Amino acid sequence: MKEKSFKIALVCLGILILFSISFLLIHQTTGHGGRLFISFLNIGQGDAIYIEAPNGKQILVDGGPDEIVLRELAKVMPAFDRSIDAILVTNPDKDHIGGFINIMQKFKVDSIIEPGTVSPSDTYKALENLAKEHNLKQIYARRGMDIMLDQERNIHLHILFPDRDVEKLATNDGSIVAKLVYGDTSVLLEGDAPQNIEKYLLSLNPTELDTDILKTGHHGSRTSTSKEYVEAASPDYAVISCGVNNKYGHPHQETLDTLNDLNVPVLRTDQMGRISFESDGKFWARAN
Repeated sequence: MKEKSFKIALVCLGILILFSISFLLIHQTTGHGGRLFISFLNIGQGDAIYIEAPNGKQILVDGGPDEIVLRELAKVMPAFDRSIDAILVTNPDKDHIGGFINIMQKFKVDSIIEPGTVSPSDTYKALENLAKEHNLKQIYARRGMDIMLDQERNIHLHILFPDRDVEKLATNDGSIVAKLVYGDTSVLLEGDAPQNIEKYLLSLNPTELDTDILKTGHHGSRTSTSKEYVEAASPDYAVISCGVNNKYGHPHQETLDTLNDLNVPVLRTDQMGRISFESDGKFWARAN
């Protein structure tokens, strides 16, 4: 009887040890310590921005051009996590949505947030078909909408643009512009929005553009990131997502000159790889 009880105790101890190891592994892979985490992924020429709230809710803003996003996600997501709460398409060009095809084949995704612009490309058609096959909840982003990531801490993506039906607009002109907000900290995400949209947002309310971190529009192209827009944003950092020696010459010198003239430090994925930050609601800190 004693021997049987001893064996049962050993089995229970073994289960407890395995549970503890699994718990530690999961929490070591996240390691954000209750902070908001944002990572501008190193996916080459394109955009892919991973956001994880303290409550564990995740959203991926753009998916890069191809399957390289899977490798990058493995570096920032918990090892056993195979779900993403939402994917957000700032515009339907391949360098923003190509990787979403691979993601939906590997991860469970609940919803897709789109601007409403369309593309004739096979990649866009494949994405839309997959979204329907997987029964993703489809949300069209519109100005004033708050996409809640953490209700308790009021962490949300505040949509600044589009403010209308953009189906007939060029894909860049209809790009989603959104502001990630947590307490006193924020990140302004611009997609590929050009200067005419920047000018329009300035005319609506320049103060709402004020931010700590600016993700520059269109990979640092001269078509975005006007002086007036950067002045209104007054960021502590500007992040440029672009590929090494890309064929477009991004970032353009005009954009770098604008940021330099306004004393904004520039962080580039083509030079630094993945760029990550954590916020406690008061301050941002660089993260791994």
